Parts: sequence; C-alpha cells; structure tokens
Amino acid sequence: MSKPSIAKGTRDFLPSEVIKRNYIFDHIKEVFKTYGYLPIETPAIELLQTLTGKYGDEGDKLLFKILNNGDYLAKANPEALANKDSNAMLSSISRRGLRYDLTVPLARYVSMHQNDIQFPFKRYAIQPVWRADRPQKGRYQEFYQCDADMVGSESLMYEAELLQILDTVYNRLGIDVIIKLNNRKILQGIAEVAGQSDSFIGITVAIDKLDKIGRDKVAEELINLGMDAQAADIILELIEIKEIETIATKLASSKMGMLGVAEMREVMDYMSDYTLNCKIEFDFTLARGLSYYTGCIIEVVADTTTYPDLRMGSISGGGRYADLTSMFGLKDMSGVGVSFGAERIYDVMEECNLFPESVTKSIDIFFVSFDDVSHRYAYKQVSALRAAGISADLYPEAAKMKKQMKYAHGTGAPYVAIIGSDEVDAGIIAVKEMNTGDQGNYSLTELIEKLTS
Repeated sequence: MSKPSIAKGTRDFLPSEVIKRNYIFDHIKEVFKTYGYLPIETPAIELLQTLTGKYGDEGDKLLFKILNNGDYLAKANPEALANKDSNAMLSSISRRGLRYDLTVPLARYVSMHQNDIQFPFKRYAIQPVWRADRPQKGRYQEFYQCDADMVGSESLMYEAELLQILDTVYNRLGIDVIIKLNNRKILQGIAEVAGQSDSFIGITVAIDKLDKIGRDKVAEELINLGMDAQAADIILELIEIKEIETIATKLASSKMGMLGVAEMREVMDYMSDYTLNCKIEFDFTLARGLSYYTGCIIEVVADTTTYPDLRMGSISGGGRYADLTSMFGLKDMSGVGVSFGAERIYDVMEECNLFPESVTKSIDIFFVSFDDVSHRYAYKQVSALRAAGISADLYPEAAKMKKQMKYAHGTGAPYVAIIGSDEVDAGIIAVKEMNTGDQGNYSLTELIEKLTS
C-alpha cells in the first residue's frame, strides 16, 4: 500500500489551524459587512473561454485545465495529437478550468445577473482559487482569497473606501502593514515619457518582477522588449521616485500620466479626514502584473521595521479595472476591488505569534469523571451547559484519570470539570482553571453565569 499524500502546493489543516483561519475569515467578513458589501458565491469550475485572455500570457499559463469527460482523446485535434502539440490540442480536449481568482468570475457573474442586481454593486466573496505556480513559502497552488469589489461606478470614493477596509482589517488582526498605492495611468505616463508607449504591457510585467529579480535583471528585460539602455534607465529612475508631486513634474508632458496623478490626489483627499492605523505610501514600482487593471493599484506588505526577520510577499492587493465586464458583453461598467490572501496572512500571524491565546480555545469547558455514575451526572451537566449556549464536552467513558486529563488538555479548554461521587452527592461541579491551577465548586447556575460572563 502506497503512503498517503496530497497534491503539491496544497495543505491539510489541523482543527487548531482551521480555528485560526476562521478567526481571520470572521474578522474580514465582519469588516466587509460593515462597509455594505454583500456575499456571493461562484463555481470553482469556470469555462476556459471565461478565464483565458484576462490575466496576460503568464497568467494564462498558470490556469489549471480540466480534461473533458469520458474519452477526451476521441475528439482531440488529430494533427495536434500526432505532432504532440499540447497547446494546439487544448481546445479540443478541455473546455473547463479551475478559477484563477475571484475577479474575473465576478465580471462574468455581473454580466449574467445584471438584471437581478442594482448598481453600484458591492460584493464580497471568500472562496478558494487555484494557480499552477511553483510552490514555495507563502505561495500555494490552492489558496483562499477574501475579496471585496464594487462594480458600476467610476467614483474614486470607492478606492478610498477599500483603503479604509484594508486599514481596518489589519488593525483588527494586529498586523503592522504598509499599504502601497500607485496608478496604472502613471505607469503609462512613464512609458510615454520614455518613448515606449507601445511596450506598456511588457514594461509592467518586467517592473512587477523588481522585488524578485532586482534592478539589473529588470533592465535586461526592458531592453529585450526592444528599447535602448537609455529608455530603460529613464523608466527605472522614474519608478524609484517616492513623492507624488515629484512624479507630477516629471510627467507634465503626459496627459495620461497627469490623469493618474490627479486620481491619486483625489483618493488621498477622500482619506484626509480618516485616521489611519497603518502606513500608506506611494510606490511607483508597483505594477500589479494582471493586465485588466487600468487605474489605481494597491498592494499590502507586512511592515519589516516591525517584523525584521519576516520574509513574505504581498498579503493583499487590488485596483481599478475600467471595463472588465465588456469581455462578457456588458460595456461601460467600471469596477475596483481588493483581495486578502488568507494563506499568507495566516503564515504572517503564525510566524510572528500574532494570534490571541483565546483563538485556540475550541470549547469552554471539558468534563472528566471517576466512574459510571459520575459520568452520567456529568453528561447531564454538559447537556444543560450546551442548552445555555456554552460549548462543553465530556470524555466518553470513566477511563483512568490521567488519560482523561491528557485528552482534556489537548482540547485547549480553559476549564476542566472533575466529577466524582462527592460532586454527585452534593449536586455541584468541581472546576479547575487550567492556566492557574485554581479550583472551585459551583452549582450549575453559578457555572453558567461564570462561563457566560
């Protein structure tokens, strides 16, 4: 018999880990609801025609494709099959794929249900996505995204609203972060000033790799796009500027670039009366490789001044997409959204010990008993506590006390009730507080009051 295993890039989660992940999901969901976002769900499986062409060439390569049902080779392109040309054969053997993100399915959803929803439409979704990426720390092939998006308005109020959502969530989770802000129109202006407007998409793909491969390698990629070294240097010098007013002077000759500057100023004007908990900074190296972004783009990273030993990429990202729904027949429907990467957030909180101790508590109190009579008595108390809304559990038999206490400790319950003949005769419950070792006797009513307070 082979050793059990799981697919690379995926993970199993122990109960304690699921509880911690739900802690993250619950906080994010609560903030989404506070800002008026409504929940939707879309299928894990989408038609490949829905997914392809929305993420750029590199994104399309990372799509998980699903083979057609039955004998999928029976209808395969014979010429492509004979030539072992998998790309040419793909359309004849696969019509579906696993969703790559939650944004393109949202655009498809809005286009299909446009008569059932009102605009602006504010939705959130917390669901898994799949990418055929090389697994590494903080990067998985199956992971959850927690998205909030608005579709149906060009108002930059929503960019500011999403910045506030990011700030609120990370403050609640206790993570010190830096929210980085840029605008694709500014990047277009930079390309224009460098005389490279026709290479804009390639430029953004190259810039998006800056943190991974460094300045020199990015310069090589820019030159490989067909520009000379001088143009590449202009681009790299401009994206390293840190101030919005400075970039404005450099892009004065670019109408598109100045439009991006104006949008950034307006967003920050909306934020002027909001008290930030996190840091926000302009970062013109921020490109967001996905090709559907058209305006403000956002990325969030853990603050390395607080966590100097942490090595993790972005933990949230998003931006404005002017007309993504047009690919599905619904034109002039601008949208903007952000996505929380739950797996990376979990890894940051785990590595930096940011989960509160109370999060690991699976139940409020666990009961152990000395004999069959006290076990039946304990069962009645457990039932009464559950009816009062208190999470309680009981070892299934009157086994050796050492074995029961070991199990009780493993549950993480802050209190253990120890029931013997004395407790049964007196009609009380003996309770031990696990952190301090303190013990006391309570009536059922007193115990309910203690645990609910």
